[in-house]
Amino acid sequence: MTRDPVDDAARYTADYLAISRAAMDAFAADTAAHAVVQGMAADIVAAMRAGGRYLVCGNGGSAADAQHIAGELVGRLMFDHAPLAAIALTADSSVLTATGNDYGFEQVFSRQVLGLGREGDVLLGISTSGNSPNVLAAIAAARQRGMVVHGFSGGNGGAMAGLCDRLLLAPSAWTPIIQQVYMTAAHLVCALVERALFPEKAPEI
Repeated sequence: MTRDPVDDAARYTADYLAISRAAMDAFAADTAAHAVVQGMAADIVAAMRAGGRYLVCGNGGSAADAQHIAGELVGRLMFDHAPLAAIALTADSSVLTATGNDYGFEQVFSRQVLGLGREGDVLLGISTSGNSPNVLAAIAAARQRGMVVHGFSGGNGGAMAGLCDRLLLAPSAWTPIIQQVYMTAAHLVCALVERALFPEKAPEI
């Protein structure tokens, strides 16, 4: 039986948005997840008050999200403020290609963590499966440096579940929905960091 393209598009749109809304409603109702978000913000604030850095990494769409998150802090999210020390480990094509060529793709983030990270800094590793080898290697490098480790993932968190100090699990096993939830969480983390570091400028919602 041939599907009608218009009817199929309408059905798929409605189903997708229903799944999306259900995931966001679950996140909005999950007070334990809220505590994870607030704890992540507090860790970043403590690191930055001590002169530390926030390093972020991920692959594919999560690589773009890493740059997005760092950009919110170096630039601005809710209001103007002094730039904050956030670095996306996905952005330097020369470092990524040289490291991938010489050491293997698994080491493209861990080499940067070992070079840039210091004790007390914070690493955010993003992996929708929780099993990305280069993100797991970055986490191991962060542990070696004495850093605080955060993670964004979905489902049961995969291998990341036992490796992060704080792990936000999106209530889905579907990559686009996981990304939607964790970027909402990321915006909230950044907003809380801004509010804590620049309280005199922070507007209410």
